[in-house]
Amino acid sequence: MADPMRIRAQSAGNAATVRVLMSHEMETGLRKDASGATIPAWHIREVSASLNGKTVMTAQWGPSISKNPFLQFSIKGAKAGDKVSVTWTDNKGDKRTDEAVVS
Repeated sequence: MADPMRIRAQSAGNAATVRVLMSHEMETGLRKDASGATIPAWHIREVSASLNGKTVMTAQWGPSISKNPFLQFSIKGAKAGDKVSVTWTDNKGDKRTDEAVVS
């Protein structure tokens, strides 16, 4: 798997916009391979974000999310220099975390 995530966080006024590009194949469990065998489900189940260690967002995803998903959200009260951390866990138990500093 390539880099698990690319995060950008930019402040504007009293909030920061966070953009996250996640690298994940996201199989639904419904597709078949060339031989006709079902490809097992493999998708991100949970995404969470924190600002300076405090959780500010959680989401539960399923197999309908696209391959290499993009997520954008705003955090009120964030300012330049704050640390944003994003973590995802997939249905096979793989967990990835990445951080960015708000600019």
